[in-house]
Amino acid sequence: MNILQTPRLADLAPPVKVLITAVIVTLSLAMVGAMGQIIVHDIIPTFEKVKSTAGQAPAATPGPDSPAMHKGMHMAGAHGDLFDAPVAPAQPQAKPPFHKTEQFVWLLKWTHIHIFGMNMIFFFMGAIACMLSLPARVRNLLVALPFAGVLTDIAAVWLKNYVSPLFFWLHAPAGSLFGGIFAFVALRALWEMWIQRE
Repeated sequence: MNILQTPRLADLAPPVKVLITAVIVTLSLAMVGAMGQIIVHDIIPTFEKVKSTAGQAPAATPGPDSPAMHKGMHMAGAHGDLFDAPVAPAQPQAKPPFHKTEQFVWLLKWTHIHIFGMNMIFFFMGAIACMLSLPARVRNLLVALPFAGVLTDIAAVWLKNYVSPLFFWLHAPAGSLFGGIFAFVALRALWEMWIQRE
């Protein structure tokens, strides 16, 4: 075998297949947990708030991606942030420099944690995608597109905080992109390793 040639999943030794299967299963559980958190923390409250405030001005409460929500300021109906108005201070105060604001510092911490975590997930899934029995062009897309989805998802958090809450909707295509490819690579890899016959 050429040293530059990628091995195929079906040809790997059984212990390597078991290792890859364990990685896929544990990462899948983490992704299901993340999806549940997104549904419970972001999606359902956002649309429940829309129903309960129909015809009224939206409540001025912090959204889930604001530092206040992560400091224990858990107010009723404050989860879904699509329709939240920004919280106005009670009285005018001197603004700190942009890079020292609580919101900026919190977003910076959130961003670097998620970039490291999500990129590591798709590093492992990308390595698995490289060994799938698919054309090289398809494998290239399966490796690259999840990273584009992760970067779009993280950009949406910054854009909805600093530009417009409507950028909330970028989470849907971004999450669908990396979530869909994760599911495809996981299922295809398990099929090739344990079910497919020559």
